Amino acid sequence: MAISASMVKELRERTGAGMMECKKALVETDGDMDAAAEALRMSGQAKADKKSGRVAADGRVVIRQEGDKAVIVEVNSETDFVAKDENFAGFANAVAGAVLASGNTDVAAVANDKLADGRSVETARTELVAKVGENISVRRVAVIENSGPTGAYTHMGDKIGAIVALDGGSEDLARDIAMHVAAINPQCIDETGVPAETIDAERRIFAEQAAASGKPADIVEKMVNGRIQKFLKEITLVGQPFVKDDKSTVGQLLKQAGARVTAFVRFEVGEGIEKKEDNFVEEVMAQVKGAL
Repeated sequence: MAISASMVKELRERTGAGMMECKKALVETDGDMDAAAEALRMSGQAKADKKSGRVAADGRVVIRQEGDKAVIVEVNSETDFVAKDENFAGFANAVAGAVLASGNTDVAAVANDKLADGRSVETARTELVAKVGENISVRRVAVIENSGPTGAYTHMGDKIGAIVALDGGSEDLARDIAMHVAAINPQCIDETGVPAETIDAERRIFAEQAAASGKPADIVEKMVNGRIQKFLKEITLVGQPFVKDDKSTVGQLLKQAGARVTAFVRFEVGEGIEKKEDNFVEEVMAQVKGAL
């Protein structure tokens, strides 16, 4: 059967695969559009499986809000080049939309969520892997539901994103605090959220340092308590100087507005992922040896 340009165009629009891949699939299936689409889907899955072991530590953070619900999603790629690609951006936004509809926060469950075009997240992911030639992964998802003001902020070209939920205050205040969370990265809302073992560990370190000064025990105790209070202000949202006005803490800002933070989430692309460090010299030497 002769394969026309219009058939190739139709299959390309349907699958997102390359022109030559579409033509080859149509030739192999004797022009059967459904069979060709399935062959491309299987080929995409095979490529995705092959690339799944490669480190994907770049990407983007996407936030979507609707009504009382806000979602934040981190989708990873291997390079910043692909992270900026419109196909990747479209996929990341579509995943956020699917999560907004389903409310799923488990990545395994999100894989089965349906996108607006009817494909599952996993199907769209494998097709994108085949298209861009890199490992793509939906790394993590969070959902915040709040009847009060909710603010969101993305930073550094969508590499960092934050959502903040308030009880009281305003949407503008919530967004300002989301900006602060994105920029300063507090560990928790207030000291009640700091694990006891974290405080104990810091106390031991400070005690050893203070004791080395040779000062009396009661002075050492005051020094340690002072260091602990400083530490808690540094890592808690309410204790930190506000990013837009360091003369006030976030806690003071909230108090003036009669508001409190009930929850916040911050994602930074690639945080905690061990990235492969390429050694250019070793790479060149390996190529030279291979050519000998």
